[in-house]
Amino acid sequence: MEQLSEVVLASPIFIFTLLLLVSLTIPPIFERLRMPGLVGLLVAGVALGPYALALLTHESETMKLLSDIGKLYLMFVAGLEIDLGEFRKTRNRSFSFGLATFAVPLMTGTLIGLAFGFGTNSAVLIGSLLASHTLLAYPIVRRLGIVKTESVMVTVGATIFTDIGALLVLAVCVSIDAGEFSWLNLGLQLGALLAYAAVVLFGFDWAGKIYFRRSSDEEGNQFLFILLAVFLAAAGAQVIRVENIVGAFLAGLAVNDVLRGSPVKDKVEFVGSVLFIPFFFVDMGLLLNIPVFMETLTTNVLMVVAIVGGLVGSKFVAALITKLLFGYSRMEMLTMWSLSIPQVAATLAAALVGFQVGLLSEAIFNSVIVLMLVTSLVGPVLTARFASRLSMIQVPAPRPLPGMGQVLTLAHIPGTEVTPGPFTVVIPIHNPETEDYLIELAALLAHHEQGVIVPLVVVKASVFMDEPELDAAIAQNQRLLNRATDLGQQLKIEVRPTLRIDSDIAQGINRSAKETKANLIVMGYGEMTSLRARLFGNLANQVFWSSHCPVAVMRLLQPPTAIQHILVPLRDLTPSALRVARFAQFLAETNQATVTLLHVYAPQTPGEIRLEFKSQLMALLEMAEKPGLFKLKMVAHDDVAQVILRMADTFDLVILRSLRRRTVAGLAVSDVATQVMRDLECSIVLFGEASSDGFQR
Repeated sequence: MEQLSEVVLASPIFIFTLLLLVSLTIPPIFERLRMPGLVGLLVAGVALGPYALALLTHESETMKLLSDIGKLYLMFVAGLEIDLGEFRKTRNRSFSFGLATFAVPLMTGTLIGLAFGFGTNSAVLIGSLLASHTLLAYPIVRRLGIVKTESVMVTVGATIFTDIGALLVLAVCVSIDAGEFSWLNLGLQLGALLAYAAVVLFGFDWAGKIYFRRSSDEEGNQFLFILLAVFLAAAGAQVIRVENIVGAFLAGLAVNDVLRGSPVKDKVEFVGSVLFIPFFFVDMGLLLNIPVFMETLTTNVLMVVAIVGGLVGSKFVAALITKLLFGYSRMEMLTMWSLSIPQVAATLAAALVGFQVGLLSEAIFNSVIVLMLVTSLVGPVLTARFASRLSMIQVPAPRPLPGMGQVLTLAHIPGTEVTPGPFTVVIPIHNPETEDYLIELAALLAHHEQGVIVPLVVVKASVFMDEPELDAAIAQNQRLLNRATDLGQQLKIEVRPTLRIDSDIAQGINRSAKETKANLIVMGYGEMTSLRARLFGNLANQVFWSSHCPVAVMRLLQPPTAIQHILVPLRDLTPSALRVARFAQFLAETNQATVTLLHVYAPQTPGEIRLEFKSQLMALLEMAEKPGLFKLKMVAHDDVAQVILRMADTFDLVILRSLRRRTVAGLAVSDVATQVMRDLECSIVLFGEASSDGFQR
């Protein structure tokens, strides 16, 4: 029996199955406890590790492979999510923060090493261990929708500077210890790094654009091309003796433009997010040696406190310097500080090398393990706390819009572009039972803007165009289209019926919307009941992912003309959130209805944050074209869904904001919308912006 147990535990299939189970179950439990799901994965790694249940071990080749892939994916996605246009604007600030958050911890760690009796070379290496940082909490800012906030982009951009700098210091220290250091070798290393970065950034971008242009309909091969680019860049980094995470980050930057707007981007991120990145966090928990950890805390407590305190304090000083230089707010500074605290990838790699060559003692190595554990837990928790407050107050200052001659209002939120031609609403038709209400609501919106509606049916293409099944499907859908056309004409709105044959229903909808220059897609809500829908998302999710314009998914239980009271939960003041309020205003104006904006905040939210949020929102309401349409309700409660459900009893319609159902770490974005849609008994609109443009008019 014991031999059987050993065989099972060593089986790659068992390891993979256990990791899947952990990734699926643990993060939601910790999120219900109001802790980041990432922390749950780390704790799970400790519990499953060799000093607890002993079900997993870091030494397993399978675990090493899966963890390394997750680490590369994490850095790749971090580079992929950077808006290069915005990054170019902030590259000087990224370099400045990178220099500060590298130099201050480096000097602090060096002084700590000298104070505890280490030689100069070893002390400098200890300083380099504190100089880098790992974007462990990046999934949290991604979930909060503040990746494009300047302070977050500056911190992400600074990562490459700190990691490269720390790894170069490691190379120099090891060379000095081995007696092989020379300024010539250092110059050659820097030259190789610059040449390598140029090849990846420009070469991969050029090759990717050519390949994607020549294989426009081969998403499978495009997916493989991107994976090859990631791991080729990582392997190339190792060839020139640079940590492979630097290569993955550069690969993300390189293919950023290539993947923008491509459905392949979602597939690449999906595979990494739900599989490999959670595995990496579990592996970080496996590295904790419980006995050594306890021994280090008892026999070298002063050294541990000095290293951990020096890291946290020096990173804070670096963030404070950047705040003073560039005028960031206190919450932006704290978010930058919390993001730069975790020490995992580059720190652990450098500590292992330093320990193996004899530059670092076992006490220092154990202290680094403690540092990794503490910062891995504290960093994400602080980021979740500070970044959530930062996301509440992201609204830009009012400014004129080109050609419009008016200031920012709820009707014109930044990111909204003026689309030539009439206001166009595309309505995919599939279910005769929901067709009437969808057409009626779309007609109300289009009539309000003197626009047109485009009833659309998409027939799934067959291999052969002469198959009887295809002809029957066309005839059946044509009847739906004729009925929609008649209804639109009765409502006295211009109707442009469209029938399309396409190999993919979602892509057929989005392509038709693009061809007709649609401003909005209105479609019925499909339940997540089938296995395929649960795994890959229903039709609405697929449309969200690649649509060029907003998508309103509706479950209407009454005629649209009967809607008089609309509830809009509003978590923050980002442009995307305010466009949901804009859509509610758009709909309310057609019926002379009222809109109640509901903001549910945590009871522990500081008073100044609440007042700032309320004052900014009130200022926007006062500038709205018809401020009388809006009411504001702010409620302190820990359960957002419960508040929405309780208030919805007195409303005809609830409009929820939908985000993409994918995340960097494979964790659920939020279950609030899911719970509300399941339990609400009134009409619902799920308003989503899949790509970037927002609500156009």
